[in-house]
Amino acid sequence: MSADAGTSGVGGGLSVPLWPGEAPGETGEIGEEGDTTPPAPGVRPEEHIVRLGNVARPALTVYPAAGAQGTAVLVCPGGGYHILAMQHEGIEVCQWLNALGVTAILLKYRVPARAGIPRYMAALQDAQRAFGLVRHHAAAWGIDPARIGVLGFSAGAHLSAVLASTPERVYPVVDAADRESCRPDFLQLIYPAYLIREEDPLQLAPEVRVDSGTPPAFLVMTQDDPIRVENAFVYAQALHRAGVPVELHVYPTGGHGYGLRPSAHPVCRWPELAAVWMRALGVL
Repeated sequence: MSADAGTSGVGGGLSVPLWPGEAPGETGEIGEEGDTTPPAPGVRPEEHIVRLGNVARPALTVYPAAGAQGTAVLVCPGGGYHILAMQHEGIEVCQWLNALGVTAILLKYRVPARAGIPRYMAALQDAQRAFGLVRHHAAAWGIDPARIGVLGFSAGAHLSAVLASTPERVYPVVDAADRESCRPDFLQLIYPAYLIREEDPLQLAPEVRVDSGTPPAFLVMTQDDPIRVENAFVYAQALHRAGVPVELHVYPTGGHGYGLRPSAHPVCRWPELAAVWMRALGVL
């Protein structure tokens, strides 16, 4: 696959298919890909929540930033491994990263979860493949291969944490891109889901592993998040115990699924703090 392969993608970026053929384990059509949110009278376009469903052909979309200094971030929307919140946890986030001078790469991973395998496994294959492609094409895309992070929301934050936990490929090597490291250089987890065990919310889920090599992380969550604030607390504590730099912001209110969109809750200022954190990390 050449570095310039692809077509115009979501929001005008360069869309690159992840796999040269069918993705691993795909055996047939699962229905037509599309926004599953029905039109609602009176909802302004900027308030619409895109819920992209039935993704069988995963892809990444590259949004280069004007005056970029080499940092790139892979953006993983949430959606409970059922759908992808592609607008407010995807395209809008890429636009914000571009404004910071960061090349943004939006990951469209497979949903819904495939039967017979862990709910995150197809998405993890796609995320590993995407990270390998970004590092493989780093020079052509103006990216420093040692300054590539991942930013995930909800289930996408879980996917980001599992990606950081799983340096070995979970699918057969396809080409040279799969010989590149797929471990991110930094993590940003926004209202993460599924990081803890359902039966014991004070323990990390088995697929979420932390050690001294885990990338530094920035986390945001609210105490009234129905997904449980323990997801952020327990992961941050594990990073601290492993000696990994971590910045955790917890707010009393704000709920779940707000993305970058403004509200009356102070949590909506998290992007400002994330930018400060990236500057302190030396990637801005």
